[in-house]
Amino acid sequence: MDQNQLKKAVAEAAAQFVRERLHDKMVLGVGTGSTANLFIECLAPFKDQILCTVASSEETQRRLRLLGLEVRDLNSVDEVSIYVDGADEANESLHLIKGGGGALTREKIIAAVAREFVCIADESKYVPTLGKFPLPVEVIPMARSHVARAIVTLGGDPVYREGFVTDNGNHILDIHNMEIRDPVGLETQLNQITGVVTNGLFAVRPADLLILGTSEGIRNYKI
Repeated sequence: MDQNQLKKAVAEAAAQFVRERLHDKMVLGVGTGSTANLFIECLAPFKDQILCTVASSEETQRRLRLLGLEVRDLNSVDEVSIYVDGADEANESLHLIKGGGGALTREKIIAAVAREFVCIADESKYVPTLGKFPLPVEVIPMARSHVARAIVTLGGDPVYREGFVTDNGNHILDIHNMEIRDPVGLETQLNQITGVVTNGLFAVRPADLLILGTSEGIRNYKI
């Protein structure tokens, strides 16, 4: 199977995971990106059984509403039953790099609220060490240069994502050329830099389940 077929397979597997856990108060969190978009399509057969959804981006919100699903503000729900999203990289500890699409802050907030965080990805995203994919950092615009200088002292090469503004009105710095040996430590360290909103390491709150599409079929990884 090619990469698109693998993405479709994990999207279908995640939809089945959700379907098996449906209840009358189901609040479903949905992430952003190509794999998450395929997951949204897979919700169509049982969309009427989902109480409501919360979305990690304006684009995801648009897609959910087009399907006929109710989208609520996260502040209006007590908890998220399951949050399903893709990743740019994942390791064996289910630490992730996310934010290639720029929605990392909202994604991280929903993950923090979710009872279960399910990551869906194809096998190309499963790596022994995080960092080959540039690590996104969302920053307040006026702090961009300050944050970039601080990142250099940590050994990374920050690159401003020109022409891109997040749904929160902020900028993104992508950190290149950094092998991330201590994801939890680096996540915490980056978030302590003044002007950082958050970064794309999901290690302090990793995924609970990784549904990985491989050439040999679907594999499930849990912590």
